[in-house]
Amino acid sequence: MKKYIILTLSLFLMYSCQTKKEDIVKKKQNTETDLNVLSYVDPNIGTAHSRWFFYTPAAVPFGMAKLGPSTNGSYGNEQGWEAVGYDERHQSIEGFAGLHEFQVGGFLFTATTGELQTTPGSLEQPDQGYRSRFDKKDEHAEPGYYSVVLKDYNIKAELTATKRVGFLKYTFPESEKAHLIFDIGNQLGESGAVKDASVWFNKDENSIEGWVITYPEYVKKYQPDGEVRMYFSAVVSKEPSAVGTFKKENTFTESTSIEGEGAGLYLEYSTKADETIELKTAFSYTSVENARLNLKEEAETLNFNQAKQQAEEVWKEELGKIRITDSSVANKTKFYTGLYHALLGRGLASDVNGAFPENDGTIGQIPLSEEGVPAYNFYNTDSVWGAFWNLTQLWTLVWPEYYNDFIQTHLAVYKNSGWTSDGLANSKFVSGVGTNFVGLVIASAYQAGIRDYDVELAFKAAYENETRYKNRNEGAGKTDLGQFINQGYISYVPGWDTNAQGSGFSVSHTLEYSFSSYTVAQFAKSLGKEKEYKELMELSDNWRNVYDKETDFVRPRLASGKFLEPFDPFAPWAGFQEGNAWQYTFYVPHQPRALVSQMGEEKFVSRLDSIFTVSEKTKFGGEEIDAFAGVKYLYNQGNQPSLHIAWLFNFTDHPWLTQKWVRRICDEFYGTEGIHGYGYGQDEDQGQLGAWYVMSSLGLFDVKGLTEAEPSFQIGSPIFDKVEIDNGYGNTITIETQNNGPSNYYVQSMEISGKPHTDRSIDLSTLKAGVDLKLILGDQPNKDLFDPWK
Repeated sequence: MKKYIILTLSLFLMYSCQTKKEDIVKKKQNTETDLNVLSYVDPNIGTAHSRWFFYTPAAVPFGMAKLGPSTNGSYGNEQGWEAVGYDERHQSIEGFAGLHEFQVGGFLFTATTGELQTTPGSLEQPDQGYRSRFDKKDEHAEPGYYSVVLKDYNIKAELTATKRVGFLKYTFPESEKAHLIFDIGNQLGESGAVKDASVWFNKDENSIEGWVITYPEYVKKYQPDGEVRMYFSAVVSKEPSAVGTFKKENTFTESTSIEGEGAGLYLEYSTKADETIELKTAFSYTSVENARLNLKEEAETLNFNQAKQQAEEVWKEELGKIRITDSSVANKTKFYTGLYHALLGRGLASDVNGAFPENDGTIGQIPLSEEGVPAYNFYNTDSVWGAFWNLTQLWTLVWPEYYNDFIQTHLAVYKNSGWTSDGLANSKFVSGVGTNFVGLVIASAYQAGIRDYDVELAFKAAYENETRYKNRNEGAGKTDLGQFINQGYISYVPGWDTNAQGSGFSVSHTLEYSFSSYTVAQFAKSLGKEKEYKELMELSDNWRNVYDKETDFVRPRLASGKFLEPFDPFAPWAGFQEGNAWQYTFYVPHQPRALVSQMGEEKFVSRLDSIFTVSEKTKFGGEEIDAFAGVKYLYNQGNQPSLHIAWLFNFTDHPWLTQKWVRRICDEFYGTEGIHGYGYGQDEDQGQLGAWYVMSSLGLFDVKGLTEAEPSFQIGSPIFDKVEIDNGYGNTITIETQNNGPSNYYVQSMEISGKPHTDRSIDLSTLKAGVDLKLILGDQPNKDLFDPWK
């Protein structure tokens, strides 16, 4: 009996210990999963030569408050697109900016000790201003948080944010002259010249408030009578011993308010060693009063640490909607950093009460529910040029509610102005490249089942964007649309202009308008609008009018109808926007099989395969640190016009070459360093290149941008061992691979929910319903895997 009891007890203890051990392992794995989602994001990847909106670690997904350090944001932005803001090669920081969007930048704050300085100084001579040197070892960035030590002042600066409120915490040394500096009225990032500004201190509330009005370069071009207004309301945790104002180098002691260009304000303190001063700053694009309301509703009871924890939890939740199992730290870092950028860009422009800036300068109001909640959020946006090959596909799959709000945003601007615009800065037209793909983006949302808006209004906006050319507003882009409709192509006119007589980018515009016409035609067909469908389908064939059958290149045509002579297919900008004929010849995404037939399948495959073979030697985009490094090459992963090309093999008798070359691009174009991140200093464009990596690494991509009546994704070669996706429809997508490896990127066989799959694509509807996709990979292509084209 004793032996039995002892044996039973031993078994119980063994089982108990084993169970506890398993529980501990599971708990550890779960904890590591939570932590690793954030630890795999490195905001400093690709920060060499990055755009103003790129580096904003202290922000939440799709937020308005986007805080980050500025190394040269005060330098100006001559043409509106140059890399300015933060560069990891720089060695000093001028301060911390609160708003980072396309053509929107404002409110530089910082802290100093010693003699007061009121201009930022330069990178070459930091001692001539309030900027400070810093060491990379003292810098830390993660989703929702940033910290750095300002070496010249021995001040630790920390940043975090809620949706509309930025938090700054400064830890000071002992000092009789410590300062908080609010540089309000000077140009910052892509914001353009300052037209007016104001800042004031309220002693009773211990608050600093103000506003700035700027004139960005793209607003100047596309809406000359427009301007961008930004407002803030901040409270500081400690009363200052003195308050003053400044304009440039001129200071005004015992002054608590100032107006005009260059306006700024400072607070002075006496601090003890390791004393902290916290600042909460709410932003608004409508009024100081709404900035105060945003502060009250989002952050009245929050301190810095609570806001940081809240931001961390939000990022965990959103990034954790896609869970990766894989042994490659580099690939997971590329993935989650790319996903981070895809969720960071194109931020809020509406207040907690639904107020938002209208295109005509008035204040709009989003309808409210009975509980006072706005029916949707209104967003700023960089150009949607190319976004249909990355961002909108990702939003459709996982964040459809955001995509719906994005459509509502463009429809609100359309209702106010009568036009849509490819890009918006506080509702002002910033068309970006002078085209307009908003119609396509609307059509794609509808076809994907994202339809919580006025569908008839949406179709009207999309249809007019493709056909309405008389008295067209330049802010709506496509000012050469009349030629496209009436002549069948756009005449080449040397130079950089686009107007009713033609364009310097005539070929690329003809191709783009053909594509967007097709997509809106499918929208019309889905709504039963047969007349509009036929009209738009005829226009979608216009790409053939710039295709030169003798050379098998698309080629500029003159008003006479003759092709341009001499013709160099490598030449960028001559008929092609941010590209050349080698790249744009493949820009027929709406009719890929027709393009293959036009060139001939053998020549098409041979040419495309050789393009990638050669382009791999320059990492698919050039190795110069330049946003336009790849425009003169055969292929350019660093810019929108090429982003679908590697997927075109799926429309040929060599689909396995898509598996090969997409994987090679993911491995070699994308990096994990400050300089080699998204190519070398390439233009990431508010998440586009990051989202492309996300979709391509999952093995899902649609050349047509999900614009068919029944959208589907082409299938590639997933990079990871296992992926679990919480889609935006309450279901789970699981993608598993076997025998995956650096050279095992060829798909040998596939199963969808246990059944063999031999199609080159998978329906969006299947993915929305939840699905298990399993792929076996190998180092040689299975040339008989896919069903042949019929």
